[in-house]
Amino acid sequence: MSEWSVAEPRTLTFDDPVTALHVRIVNGTVNVVGTDEGSARLEVSELEGPPLRVTRSGGTLTVAYEDLPWQGFLKWFDPQAWRRSAVVSLAVPAGTPVEVGVVGAAAVVSGTEGRVEVRGVSGDTTLVAVSGPVRVSTVSGNLEAQAVTGDLRFNSVSGDLTVVEGAGSSVRAESVSGSMIVDLDGTGAATDVHLTNVSGEIAVRLPHPADAEVEANTASGSVSSAFEDLRVGGQWGAKKITGRLGAGRGRLKAITVSGSIALLRRPPAEDAPPTDGPTDKKVL
Repeated sequence: MSEWSVAEPRTLTFDDPVTALHVRIVNGTVNVVGTDEGSARLEVSELEGPPLRVTRSGGTLTVAYEDLPWQGFLKWFDPQAWRRSAVVSLAVPAGTPVEVGVVGAAAVVSGTEGRVEVRGVSGDTTLVAVSGPVRVSTVSGNLEAQAVTGDLRFNSVSGDLTVVEGAGSSVRAESVSGSMIVDLDGTGAATDVHLTNVSGEIAVRLPHPADAEVEANTASGSVSSAFEDLRVGGQWGAKKITGRLGAGRGRLKAITVSGSIALLRRPPAEDAPPTDGPTDKKVL
């Protein structure tokens, strides 16, 4: 095993293959970029507080504080230990599995093809052009995912979820009060979306033409649908949207207690034939 103590801005290059990446920091920023190169590169551009410990064990590269464990990460609330910050950038082979833990720091992962797991307390997470399976767990941090084609799992207490140009085969999200906005571009596999919330709002924009069995329920919020083939109804305050779009090969399920639910329609692709019929929303 090789080990380095990084107490000031520094750049390290690793020529041997990296097969796994683990990063854990408190405040600051983590940037992870997948590349076509076989080597890996670490740049620590800003650092305040105790030094970072960089270890290379076999093919696993770890950049972390010694007192910040991966297990029980979301329960790490030592106020004294929050007084530290680092800006860390890593370039690794695109297929490398990535684990990132951030307390108050922002995490950005782009261009990777392997599994990605992010655990955060209050830091926001951004994913761009990630094609491997993704799991993000936060307390209050937000997640923005753009052009993500892998299966996506998101768990949060109050963090918001925003999916833009989603083409993955599956989206699963659970939150207590965070809002959820999911935009599907229709270029991936059949829609498989399951969203669960308590008081946060849910909005899903489906491709045109859409192809899914739809079930959306709210106990006391409002619902709206841009699809004339879906039924909007309910009683005693509870409201729901149900029905089939296209052949119903995919599935969309959205559940919230007091939040509103909106089902929106993407405009037709430029090369798609025009279709007739109303596009006004049905609101209840």
